[in-house]
Amino acid sequence: MPVQGIQNRGGVYRAIWYRATWAIALSALIAACSSARPNVGPIQAPAPPSAQPTPQVVGIASWYGPGFDGRRTSTGAIYHQEDLTAASNEFPLGSRVMVTNLDNGRSIEVAVIDRGPFKKGRKIDLSHKAAHIIGMLDKGTAPVRISLISAPPGAPAVGAPLRYFVQVGSFSREDNAERLRDRLTAYYRDVHVDRLEADQRHYYRVRMGAFATRPEAESRAKDSARFGLPIIIVPE
Repeated sequence: MPVQGIQNRGGVYRAIWYRATWAIALSALIAACSSARPNVGPIQAPAPPSAQPTPQVVGIASWYGPGFDGRRTSTGAIYHQEDLTAASNEFPLGSRVMVTNLDNGRSIEVAVIDRGPFKKGRKIDLSHKAAHIIGMLDKGTAPVRISLISAPPGAPAVGAPLRYFVQVGSFSREDNAERLRDRLTAYYRDVHVDRLEADQRHYYRVRMGAFATRPEAESRAKDSARFGLPIIIVPE
C-alpha cells in the first residue's frame, strides 16, 4: 500500500477517535448535570384565584315618583324622579346596583340614595325614570334581580343585620358638619361625620350610633330633639 494512502487512513482514524472522545465527554457532562438537579417533579401552573360571587337579592321592585320629587333623602341628596336612583334597605346607602327585570330581561344601573320600600315583601323602590327604562311603569311592580356593583368603603356586607344611626344633619361643606359634630360631642360620645357621594356630589352627614336596635336609636333621637335639629333614623 502506498505511504500516502496509509497516512490518509491514519488521519481518518484520528478524526473518528476525537469525535468519539468528545461524544463520551459530553454525555458524561450531561449526566452529571442531570444528577445534580433535584427531582422537583413537573412544574404546576399556579391556580387562578377563585372569583367571589356578586352579592345579589331577588324580589319585588316598585317605583316612586311625583309625591316624593324634591324631598331630601337619607343620604342628604334631593330626590329627583328623573334621576337613575333607588331606595332600598337591602344595600348600603351610596351603593350602585344593577336591577334586572326578570319578566323582560331589561336592566338598569342605579344609585341607592334612600331607604325603603317600607311595604312588606318589596326589595327596592326605583325612580320614575329607572322604572320606565326596565318597563315596569304600567304594572307598578316587577320581579327583579338586584346585583351589587360597588359599595362605599367600610359599608356592611349585603345581608348583614341592620344597624341604626341617628342622623342630625347633612351638609355639602365639611366644615359645617364638623362644627355640629364638635357641638354635640359635649353631650354624646358616638357623634361622627360620614362622607358620602351621591348625584356626583359630596355630602357630609353628622350621625350618632350605630345602634343595634331601632328602639335604642329612637331613644337617642328623643333625647337629642332638644337641640332643634332635623333628626332622622337611618337603618343600614
